[in-house]
Amino acid sequence: MSNGKMPDLNALMKQAQKLQGDVQRAQEELAKMTCDGAAGGGLVTATVNGQFEVVRVKIDKSVVDPGDVGMLEDLVTAAINAAATKVRETTKEKMAAVMGPMAGIPGMPF
Repeated sequence: MSNGKMPDLNALMKQAQKLQGDVQRAQEELAKMTCDGAAGGGLVTATVNGQFEVVRVKIDKSVVDPGDVGMLEDLVTAAINAAATKVRETTKEKMAAVMGPMAGIPGMPF
């Protein structure tokens, strides 16, 4: 029961439990998602999952040049980084939607 000066602890606990459940559901959804990144005008693409694991890399045969392996390495790296950036941005957006104003609190992982 609240007396107007102290917050209702039962209500706060229920809110905290709801938030915890919402965060857990969002984390589970994020772990299952994948994001694609591309480099070289789409000649190299990479897919990264919500756990930042590379799950697929596709390379167009036109960029496979044994005389310029460095370029291919750079394209693969750029595609993976682009996909990872999308995962990071999607995670931030999803968690900000769930956490609301708490998302900006220092020490929060989002």
